[in-house]
Amino acid sequence: MNAFLNETHHTLRSKVRDFAEKYIKPVIGEFEANEQFPVELIRSLKSLNLFGMHAPKKYGGQGSDYLSYIIAVEELARVDSSVAATLAAHNSLGVGPILEFGTEEQKAKYLPSLCTAENLWAFGLTEENAGSDAQGVETIAEEKEDGWVVNGHKKYITNGASEMSAGISFVAKTGTREDGRKEFTAFLVSKGTKGYTREFMKQKLLWRAADNGMVYLNDVHIPASDRLGARGQGIKIMLKTIDSGRLSIAAMGLGLAQGAYEMAVSFAKKRKQFGKSISDFQVISFKLADMAMKLETARNTLYNACWLKDNGHDYGTQAAMAKLYCSQIASDIASEALQIFGGAGLFRNDEYPIERFFRDQRLLSIGEGTSEVLRMVISRSILKE
Repeated sequence: MNAFLNETHHTLRSKVRDFAEKYIKPVIGEFEANEQFPVELIRSLKSLNLFGMHAPKKYGGQGSDYLSYIIAVEELARVDSSVAATLAAHNSLGVGPILEFGTEEQKAKYLPSLCTAENLWAFGLTEENAGSDAQGVETIAEEKEDGWVVNGHKKYITNGASEMSAGISFVAKTGTREDGRKEFTAFLVSKGTKGYTREFMKQKLLWRAADNGMVYLNDVHIPASDRLGARGQGIKIMLKTIDSGRLSIAAMGLGLAQGAYEMAVSFAKKRKQFGKSISDFQVISFKLADMAMKLETARNTLYNACWLKDNGHDYGTQAAMAKLYCSQIASDIASEALQIFGGAGLFRNDEYPIERFFRDQRLLSIGEGTSEVLRMVISRSILKE
């Protein structure tokens, strides 16, 4: 039970959990081991109506509240982070900025195909020298009579390179403001555009079945109609999008922690040492108790931030807190769960994939704002108050 949830939320959770257990869990290990993006598996999520689920129905979405979407990500991450990351990046970072900052023409053009599970959309901020420092972006867009010409690249872009990736929202430097500071503007570009190429990245520590790619923009022509938002508002659009994205990364942390905890409980009951289950030893049972407590606290923190967003309140600080805390407890619980497994947790095991969970949690304290940056965000907020 949770005070933030209603019957619709409970029904959605049950539906996504059943799907993940039946269709994702049995096969995802092979995709992960082969560093292969599971196209048909991702498209099969269509049956759950999870793509663009918080977009209005007139664009093909479900018009659901944000908490419903977060629960869906949480339940997918409980079984696998690569699949959860694909959905999270598509909805929060892909659909999100078009929905919030796009013109009516842009929404009508792009959103319907992004709500059907046929296409994915990416988000491009990170570069070689841009990440925590958003203003380090070096991609340049030059204005021409018939639009813009862009040159640059983006790095580590989720949903940026697979056959399902239909395009990307990105930010580029477009000049210098009157105060001497750099000016940044956001744009949309679709696959098939001349000069727009992608490269699938492999040899990753984690999320090996997710599409993380390099995106190259070489003399790419973008019509004026595909500028996203007002000129000079690019960084604002990117950072506002990341606020929402932090909630989905928090959901991934919560779901991964829940999955690791459940594996640890199951294994501790089965594993016997000194003639009894290791769950009977206080040192193990207390580890499990601490995990349960952290999960309860993380879930309430995340759901409260979602409630604030759904009800029109400022939620940026709470999103930062939720992302920071959920990523931390994912690390704590995955580590302690692996300790309970002992040597059995150090090898691939499709029944108990704790080895994969231990690797996958590592990105959560880096992506969508490092833990260090989030502490800066939170401290500035509380000191301002």
